[in-house]
Amino acid sequence: MEIFDKTRVIFGKDSLKNLNEIKNKDILVITDEFLYKNKITDLVTNNLKDNNITFFYEINPDPSLSVVSKALSKLLRKNCEYIVAVGGGSVIDTAKGVLYFGKSLFKKKHIFIAIPTTSGTGSEVTSIAVIKDEDTNIKHLCQSDEILPDVAILDVNLTKNLPQSIIANTGIDVLTHSIEAYVSTQSNYYSDALCEKAGELIVKNLLLSYDDKENIKAKENMHIASMLAGLAFQNAGLGLNHSIAHQIGGFLHIPHGLANGILINKIIDYNCKCAKAKEKYSIYAKKIGISDENDNKEKSIIKLKYFVDILQNKMNMPKNISELKVELNSYNRLIEEMANSALLDNCISTNPVNVLISDVIKILESIY
Repeated sequence: MEIFDKTRVIFGKDSLKNLNEIKNKDILVITDEFLYKNKITDLVTNNLKDNNITFFYEINPDPSLSVVSKALSKLLRKNCEYIVAVGGGSVIDTAKGVLYFGKSLFKKKHIFIAIPTTSGTGSEVTSIAVIKDEDTNIKHLCQSDEILPDVAILDVNLTKNLPQSIIANTGIDVLTHSIEAYVSTQSNYYSDALCEKAGELIVKNLLLSYDDKENIKAKENMHIASMLAGLAFQNAGLGLNHSIAHQIGGFLHIPHGLANGILINKIIDYNCKCAKAKEKYSIYAKKIGISDENDNKEKSIIKLKYFVDILQNKMNMPKNISELKVELNSYNRLIEEMANSALLDNCISTNPVNVLISDVIKILESIY
């Protein structure tokens, strides 16, 4: 077993001040239009005053090949040495896409700093990016150690004003990362410990963060939980939940965390066909504090699924596709194509149960 953590992680009060160490550099700041126009990126760039800064903010919710191409073009034109990604998973994945698809064009090493503004994707500590092909609507998972951020800065000041819907979707995404990595075929002592701590922080902090805009400690803890879960799946991989969620997002334009939430309990039931996965779901429920030590496997798993339901109910999250105004006939026409694409998704390789296309079709039918 090998553990490889390239990323230097900086967190705590006023951690953005560490950017003051950078002087006299050409920097491409990749962000989204909302963060740029509302001057939220000023919290970052105010600590980069002694540098030449270029902005790119033409980001889609699902980062696409065309957007990556535009960002890459600006990087090359401006001859930037640093890439600073300020935003959620789509922004950070766009920056990763620039490094992934542009590597043959680069004559020098770029320093990549990831600064998440949501607490969900864990993208700031992973070597994975999900990029959409607009022609096929398929999301492709790109993976390379070369796209791991050199530095991740977790500053809770950037998450204080998130809408409740984003707190909910990204929070459930963290939970899904934690659960999937825990039952992955590549899980190990290191990734399990990360999953358990992330899960414990979610139990104690997600609803507090959702309900109380002023609860900075809860928001900071969710920021850390996201990072820990990201490190977990960076080392252990994910599974069927994400493989299907990528297709739901790509074909139906449903937010990634919401898609994960719609699927999560269905996937738990499906994977419990594997005795080892069933055992680990039970252990996970106990480790994160929602099941008692004397509960048997079945009771622990029931409590885990009930916990997911309670979270979604309290955060007003849709529980099926029909609630999202997707028309049934249109959905049915896409099911087989989404199922085929899910089987090609890299995340499925570490799922604890071997998956058949008929199984994916049944799951997709069941969530409408």
